[in-house]
Amino acid sequence: MPHPKFTLYLLFISLLLAISSLRGQTENANWLRELEFTAGDGLAFPESAANVKINDETVTFTQVNGKQVVAINPGLHLIKAGGNTALYHLSDSAGNAPNRLRRIPLWLSILPPLVAIGLALIFKEVLISLFAGIWVGAFVAGGLRFEGFLGIVKSLLETIEVYVIKALNDGDHLSIIVFSLMVGGMVAIISRNGGMAGVVERMTKYARTPKSAQFITWLLGVAIFFDDYANTLIVGNTMRSVTDRFRVSREKLAYIVDSTAAPVASIAFITTWIGAEIGYISDGIETVPELVNMAPYAIFLQSLKYSFYPILTLGFILFIILTKRDFGPMLKAERRALETGLVKASNTETDDVAETEDLEPVKGAPLRSRNAVIPVLTVILMTIIGLLDTGLSSIYGELSPAPISDGWGATWAAMDGSFFGKLGEVVGASNSYVALLWASISGVVVAIILTISQRIMNIEQTMGSLTSGFKAMFGAIMILTLAWALALTTKDLHTATFLVDLLGDSLHPYFIPPIIFVLSALISFSTGSSWSTMAILYPIAIPLTWAVATTGAGWEAEAALGLLYNVISIVLAASVLGDHCSPISDTTILSSLASDCNHIDHVRTQLPYALTVGAVSITAGFLASLLGGGWLLCGVLMLISLVMLYGIVRWRGQLIAP
Repeated sequence: MPHPKFTLYLLFISLLLAISSLRGQTENANWLRELEFTAGDGLAFPESAANVKINDETVTFTQVNGKQVVAINPGLHLIKAGGNTALYHLSDSAGNAPNRLRRIPLWLSILPPLVAIGLALIFKEVLISLFAGIWVGAFVAGGLRFEGFLGIVKSLLETIEVYVIKALNDGDHLSIIVFSLMVGGMVAIISRNGGMAGVVERMTKYARTPKSAQFITWLLGVAIFFDDYANTLIVGNTMRSVTDRFRVSREKLAYIVDSTAAPVASIAFITTWIGAEIGYISDGIETVPELVNMAPYAIFLQSLKYSFYPILTLGFILFIILTKRDFGPMLKAERRALETGLVKASNTETDDVAETEDLEPVKGAPLRSRNAVIPVLTVILMTIIGLLDTGLSSIYGELSPAPISDGWGATWAAMDGSFFGKLGEVVGASNSYVALLWASISGVVVAIILTISQRIMNIEQTMGSLTSGFKAMFGAIMILTLAWALALTTKDLHTATFLVDLLGDSLHPYFIPPIIFVLSALISFSTGSSWSTMAILYPIAIPLTWAVATTGAGWEAEAALGLLYNVISIVLAASVLGDHCSPISDTTILSSLASDCNHIDHVRTQLPYALTVGAVSITAGFLASLLGGGWLLCGVLMLISLVMLYGIVRWRGQLIAP
């Protein structure tokens, strides 16, 4: 798919969204679009205004001169009243100048991610594209400062002053940065000490063809199911040398790495996603009296039968590998790698800055696979230990009465439920970021000890390799930071609210799953985050689905529950789909990094595959609701969908080497 054409499609979609939004605004109450601000009084509403929320908080009015007034601070304010929504910006004027109140059309909230994605696809340069998107977001969030050149300059300064600094001033973000640096340093050490070369030598015994090399990559992606970040970095870095040997394109490696990590982590019983998912589901059911006594983890387990996209994605990758067929941009990439030996496109602008660090084994290094396997297993083991320790510590503080001992055994014994129920609760309560930090530093220490104790490198050489690994990660960390900053602009501008308002009206129960699927994918694509999409949609989608099914359509509770399970699964699945398609997604960026693949090439080649599986998944989800759901029906639909995807691969795909 050519970049300019795809960008035009995006711009056309945004235009339709804008027109639809403007059409909806004409139906809003006139007073909501014509609010006034008076210094000393505040924001004035007419007497007819009721149930008004500003930034999702219900306001209390003060009567002033026949109007209802509420005090507000300078900045952006999302105002909701009577089902209508408006976005206003109040400037903080200096001196005696009056404050300026300006209404910001809500459709402009889609511009920052659209600009970033469009420029990235056209110019294949991610950093400047992300920065441009943040700049546009800062300009809109600053109240559309068209008054002179200084307004544009002020927006430019705020991209760093406000958004980039705020993105870095986040503990979770810093944990991911440190984890990535540590894993990069560990990989550099185990490459220089000959460990990675030893792994390649061992893997070659099993990976004797391009197909078997890809299959082993897929198998590792499924096996490391407990965390998508750890999965991506470990599998990508470990298998890159193996797939290179068999002339598998970096685009294909990045696709397998990216499209196994999040799908398997999102649906496995014990993963770092569980805590967030259960928390979001819990937030959603709190507003539905009929559901408050249900356990969120049990609801999650019931929703798994509708998890079409994650399971179908894993199956689709397997079909691509086993049939040795590809289509679209991936076919061109695979043929280039096989025919020319160029596993990475040579015409990308990032080539001249890539591969700058020498990670070849030092002269005389023994090719011992254990020097790589032991540090990697340490990372995996310490991640699991960290999840259990932080999870049990969290649960210990919540137990009443608390066990006499604060040990693992006492806390585990005091918990209720089966073994797997307890395990799911522990992982759900864990701090995955702390676990990953423990794991990464442990892996680095073990790699250093193994290298120095065998006298493969001295301390100076080992630390030099560590810093080389840090340097190799710097570009990806810059992209991650800008992607997080862009996500902050979409949060400030309420991009998700705009999309929800646009697509969330006039729902019929049977059409809720496909509409929620599209909405979830759009939000995830626009924000680059599946977790934030779930956080936004679960509290909205759960009560909305229940109300439409029971109150609106008069369904029985059992039928409404089946629909609810489907919607809960779809929010999760479609957010992963949008994440796979988005150039500003952190996991997509990490997959490109771990595979050493040009980021836009990865997105461009993965997009047709993700959309193909997404189209089949949305159809299966709709039919599941229409036909009544249930484990047996969903299992049959899953099998039919897998057959369809296999047929698509056979029909559309072409053999890489005819």
